[in-house]
Amino acid sequence: MKKLTLQLTVILLIAFTFTSFKSEIPSNPILKKRSIGPPKTKKLQLEKPNVTIGFIKLTDMAPLAIAKFLGYFDDEGLAVTLEAQANWRDILDKVIDNQLDGAQMLAGQPIAAAVGCGRQAQLVTTYSMDLNGNAITVSNAIWSKMKDSIPEEYGRPVHPIPSYALKPALNFYKKMNKPFTFGIVAAYSTHNYQLRYWLAAGGINPGFYNNNNIQGSKGNTDADVLLNVTAPPQMPQTLKSGTIDGYCVGEPWNQQAVEETIGVPIVTSREIWKNHPEKVFVMTKEFVSKYPNTSIAITKALIKAGKWLDNPENRKEATRILSKSAYVDGDKHIIDNSMLGTFEFEKGDVRSIPDFNVFFKYNATYPYYSDGIWFMTQMKRWGQITESKPNDWYLSKIKEVYKPDIWIRAANLLLEEGFISETDIPYTDGFKPATTDFIDNMSYDGKKPVEYINGFKIGLKN
Repeated sequence: MKKLTLQLTVILLIAFTFTSFKSEIPSNPILKKRSIGPPKTKKLQLEKPNVTIGFIKLTDMAPLAIAKFLGYFDDEGLAVTLEAQANWRDILDKVIDNQLDGAQMLAGQPIAAAVGCGRQAQLVTTYSMDLNGNAITVSNAIWSKMKDSIPEEYGRPVHPIPSYALKPALNFYKKMNKPFTFGIVAAYSTHNYQLRYWLAAGGINPGFYNNNNIQGSKGNTDADVLLNVTAPPQMPQTLKSGTIDGYCVGEPWNQQAVEETIGVPIVTSREIWKNHPEKVFVMTKEFVSKYPNTSIAITKALIKAGKWLDNPENRKEATRILSKSAYVDGDKHIIDNSMLGTFEFEKGDVRSIPDFNVFFKYNATYPYYSDGIWFMTQMKRWGQITESKPNDWYLSKIKEVYKPDIWIRAANLLLEEGFISETDIPYTDGFKPATTDFIDNMSYDGKKPVEYINGFKIGLKN
């Protein structure tokens, strides 16, 4: 009898303990869906599993390379072919003409196509590829004319270097009756708008586009400098030949100028606008409508790649992958310079910039409306958008292009599968808070683009 009583007591104790343990499990419906064990991808029924994606050989194509090389595309059931393209115009045309199913693009390209600048098309972005990542570089000859006007601290130039430090060189060129030319990668590129922003913040007029030259490369009406479109990989050689005097571009082409001792990066894009959006992943509206699950699967793989990239322990492996001929095809130690949290300005002037490349943190992959509207304000400021528009127009247009709803669907699936956490998903109406994180401390509120445009001393008014 005592033995039976003891057995019953043990059974009751176990049952009580198990019941108490279960009651402490939070009643989160998403958590209940997760399987026990390591994260596991749940494949969607793909309408188009074979996909071709275009890119330019820059380090910010990294999410594509990682998703391909580490098998994140494969995990989703996607057979992805990555194809390097010659320039940004080719990428735009091939996506519009359905020669590419999607591509890395300049953030301004799909927006320009929607607002009537350049070739018009219905393009959408479901994923922002990165933050920061660009710099402005000048030739050694220009740097020698700038350097004396820049204050120093501990024997090194004080950063960020304002554009008015460029004026001695501009005055010299003016006396010589010689044009001062900067290279940009495209008329609708982040680089164009960042270079213009930096120049204008220091009182240098980069010129305006006009009705006859909206798509043109120079935008040189009333300009103190000329702007000339040059493909990113050709920037260092074009600088070396003297065709241009400086350029704004992504990596590894600024660090390549340092490596070849032909130029000096003088300001990073993060110093112009802290944590600005850079490239975006773009598909056509038709593709997303016709192949919704495929579009979500691509976005899922890219979000996973972005998170992997922002783990500091993975960066050295990332630069090894990027240096491969199939991707950036550059020297690993040059790619390391910017990707591993440092950046070299003048030869030997290596500084810590841990956020030079951001691929996931700060909600980098989420396509914010306010980010896209900023590019539209600069299109208006410099004359690419020729007509005055109300605030509502800017919002309606960006909603045609930026599709955070697809990003949310992809992210929620990754949350259910256990690849990301709830804190990785922003709770937002699509707008970041107003910010003054610009080199000129101007306040930008994405919900008030007209007021922002009209606040600049140099620039066309709305």
